[in-house]
Amino acid sequence: MIRRAVVIGGAGAVGTLFTGRLLEAGVAVTVVDRAAATSSDERVRRIRGDATAVGPGFAAELARADVVVLALPDAVALVAVPGLAGALRSDTLLVDTLSVKQPIAEAVRTHAPGVQAVSVNPMFAPSLGFPGRPVVAVTVNDGPRVAEFLSLVEDWGSPVVRVGAAEHDRLVGAAQVLPHAAVLGFGLALAGLGVPAVGLREIAPPPMNTLLALLARIASGTPEVYWDVQAANPEAPAARKALAESLHRLAGVVEAGSEAGFAAVLTELRDYLGDDLAHHRDSCARLFTHI
Repeated sequence: MIRRAVVIGGAGAVGTLFTGRLLEAGVAVTVVDRAAATSSDERVRRIRGDATAVGPGFAAELARADVVVLALPDAVALVAVPGLAGALRSDTLLVDTLSVKQPIAEAVRTHAPGVQAVSVNPMFAPSLGFPGRPVVAVTVNDGPRVAEFLSLVEDWGSPVVRVGAAEHDRLVGAAQVLPHAAVLGFGLALAGLGVPAVGLREIAPPPMNTLLALLARIASGTPEVYWDVQAANPEAPAARKALAESLHRLAGVVEAGSEAGFAAVLTELRDYLGDDLAHHRDSCARLFTHI
């Protein structure tokens, strides 16, 4: 059973989310973070530490852990893996929460081939919590603790979607890179038009209010999170290119003055949504009653 966990980067939002749920599951947690002040109580110990420089005290905590969670930016976690690997027991489970999976899977298989490992991606902001929101899981090195940990995640209310590392990055390119890029591009275009935001708020219909809400959420977020999504995913350039090309295509249809061509675009999009069309349309209707 999972009894002891170390959450590296535990002072951040994602680390705090996992720490809280592990504690609720009865797991004793040590939080390691460069921003953490050393302290302890009955169930949580907090120590200041750097994942890329594992000292003796840090190593001792890792050696006692059943689960080690890497809740770090992608670039930092990739640098940290070789040093962490030597301090882990073979029956320890290494969990990472990186937004891109192929590089971390390769690093773990290279430097910690005997350590059980699963790479998870909660597809929601930590403030929203697990219930009802999906967590994507990539099994890197399988073992009994992988199943135990993913069962915990399901107990927390999240459906777990299991995929390979390359498939994760391809899907997330569509599910995260593309919408974030679309919202950021919308915001940059809006600022470029020079229309005051306060004036828009006074007259905005529901679609505009929805886009402004998304823009405000991203603009208020942590830059490194959105940077990792846009910069680290190998599928990101193709997603942004597809977005730019689709806007160019739309402009061509409209500026050519062809209503029939525009109707054909809407038909194409309805066909793409297929059986999910009614679900998403009804979700939008419910959303618009609140915005």
